[in-house]
Amino acid sequence: MADEAGVRAAASGRTPPAARRRAAALSWRRLARSPHLVVGAAILALVVGSAAFARALAPHSPVDQAFTEQLRPPSAAHPFGTDEFGRDVFSRVLYGARIALVVGILADGIAMALGIVLGTVAGYFGGWVEATAMRTVDVMLAFPYLLLAMIVVAILGPSLTNAMIAIGIVYTPQFARLVRGAVLAIREQEFVEAARALGAGPIRVLGRHVLPNILSPIIVVATLTVGFAIVETAGLSFLGLGASPPTPEWGSMLATGRSYMLTAPWIATFPGLAILVTVVAFNLMGDGLRDLLDPRLRGRGF
Repeated sequence: MADEAGVRAAASGRTPPAARRRAAALSWRRLARSPHLVVGAAILALVVGSAAFARALAPHSPVDQAFTEQLRPPSAAHPFGTDEFGRDVFSRVLYGARIALVVGILADGIAMALGIVLGTVAGYFGGWVEATAMRTVDVMLAFPYLLLAMIVVAILGPSLTNAMIAIGIVYTPQFARLVRGAVLAIREQEFVEAARALGAGPIRVLGRHVLPNILSPIIVVATLTVGFAIVETAGLSFLGLGASPPTPEWGSMLATGRSYMLTAPWIATFPGLAILVTVVAFNLMGDGLRDLLDPRLRGRGF
């Protein structure tokens, strides 16, 4: 019966169930043997868990002030110490993880969506459409990321939401150039030509044949970009263009803590470490996914 099912699946152009199971098992083995991916996933799970259960884990409110507890060093009552307003730094770091993850992922999603649309249209249709899109991307790449983000926030107005939008716009060119190059390589393949010959329109060709074949590099870059987006958002908040007080955001906490580096270094140290750990987790995840999804790198580092 299994052989008959495989024959029927092969005749219909689908992968036999047994082959799909073998491929899935092989992928899971590669996944488990990727040290970067395993370590990155473990660290990221810790960060996400801390953010998800911040209400239960935080010993104090992240915004309530207690002037009798100002600038207390780390202790049993305040594991990360207190800031200049007596607020618990540990609680603020936990709640700041929520903001960092949400803003980083949403900003990355904006960049990915805009970049996929821009790169796909430019790579598939070519001509003046490609020239216009790529020259726009070149102009955006001429600016340093943080400077371009500051310009966008200055136009939209300083706020955490606008900072997220600005970061999404800033990282759009990365996705656009990646997707354009991948589409240029895929659109000349025989299966794409066959789909066109059968009467498939551009939307169907892109949705059914082109985009599914360029997802791997997009996933890798998207994972790496989340960490960069978190750093850029923290940078904007550090400069006063992102979250406004008393929001427990890591960048604004760093900005506050720099004035107390000699007397209360813990105010800036722990938010800085939180940013470092989170970005390293996403970078390790990106490296692991690259090794897993790129056939040319399989077998290296496993």
